[in-house]
Amino acid sequence: MPLERFFVENYRCFKERQEVELGKITVLLGRNNAGKSAVARALPLLSSGFRSDSLNPLDLGEFRGSIPSFTDLIHGSSPHGRIHVGASLRSSDASDFAVEAEIQNIADRGTQLVSALKISCGSSHEDFSWVPSTDAFTSDKRTYLVGAEERKISFRGIVPEGNDWHDSLEGVDRVSEKIRKSFDQVRYLGPFRETPSRFFRALSSMTGSVGDKGEKALGMMAADEMRGRGRITREVNRLLADVLPGWSIDITDVGSGMYVPRLRSMDESGLYVHIDDVGTGVVQFLPILIQRAADKVEPPTGPVIEIVEEPELHLHPSAHASIADLYIDSAHGSNVRFLVETHSENFLLRLRRRVAEKKLAPEELRIYFVEQEGGESFLRKIQVDSLGNVDYWPRGVFAEDFEEVRALADAQTSRIADAS
Repeated sequence: MPLERFFVENYRCFKERQEVELGKITVLLGRNNAGKSAVARALPLLSSGFRSDSLNPLDLGEFRGSIPSFTDLIHGSSPHGRIHVGASLRSSDASDFAVEAEIQNIADRGTQLVSALKISCGSSHEDFSWVPSTDAFTSDKRTYLVGAEERKISFRGIVPEGNDWHDSLEGVDRVSEKIRKSFDQVRYLGPFRETPSRFFRALSSMTGSVGDKGEKALGMMAADEMRGRGRITREVNRLLADVLPGWSIDITDVGSGMYVPRLRSMDESGLYVHIDDVGTGVVQFLPILIQRAADKVEPPTGPVIEIVEEPELHLHPSAHASIADLYIDSAHGSNVRFLVETHSENFLLRLRRRVAEKKLAPEELRIYFVEQEGGESFLRKIQVDSLGNVDYWPRGVFAEDFEEVRALADAQTSRIADAS
């Protein structure tokens, strides 16, 4: 678990510092437009600052229009504002690092830079403070005060180049390199998955991710079929049995490198349904199943954090609990951890039940509720004990069914009284 926690400050709807400690499964709850998605999408953003070789602190080009400009990331959208981000990581040699960065927007130049940085390892730390000068707008080296000495520093993302500073803290060498390598691979699957085509091609090579809209999912299955293995399809069908009993998926080679995905009835011989004709819930859920199957067939060699927004989208509530079990099994059987934004009560109840059944340890589950007050959002951590009990529950959340039943009973009692 290299990435242990991360924080954001002055970011989108969060003015104050908000910290997220990651478990094997981390759940984000909250009402609509409270800021859940902002938290979920902060992690891919941070990854672009820690793992990429971009000259910009954050590589917004990776997000394909979902973030129009850096100004949109700043609380209040101040054109001359800044955001504060950071993470705590553990490297392969068990060194604990903490990185805090302040990223300044230079609106009239359409660029950003790291204006302040602190890298810590144990009790030792190094501070970088940008010195405004004529080199402020260069994409190469800028002037920073490092300790008591001015140095020319170049950055890749929010991490300084190792050869531009002594790159050692308390005997830990190659700090920049270790920080880059220690940040988990981050996957993201958004709430609106791409509708599959009736015909599609196999991917030229297997990828580790189905894509942020699930657009690579069926191509991954086809690539596996093309190589004569079919392992992903078999695993998908094993998982599908819990969500869609009586059906399996077939990938048919129709020649010229094209494939057709269809659902096959296991109860009625010869009954097939093309994938683009099936229910929306199945189509939306299929990339999740394919990702889980692909990881089972070829487990990731390094640590992965997978972010999924609304995995229950368009599925019947009876299937929501099965999704929770799917993530529990995957978290225990691979290097993958999950950050899940959900509106599903059944999903959360199944997680709590598994804690009580000792199938999920309390410390493996992290739950955060996003609250909003006065135009600002806050994260509140909900503690779960060994019996699956929670130490706090927001008023009115997941209480709608109880309130509706009580209102129904009141109305029935009133009608009976009036009739008598």
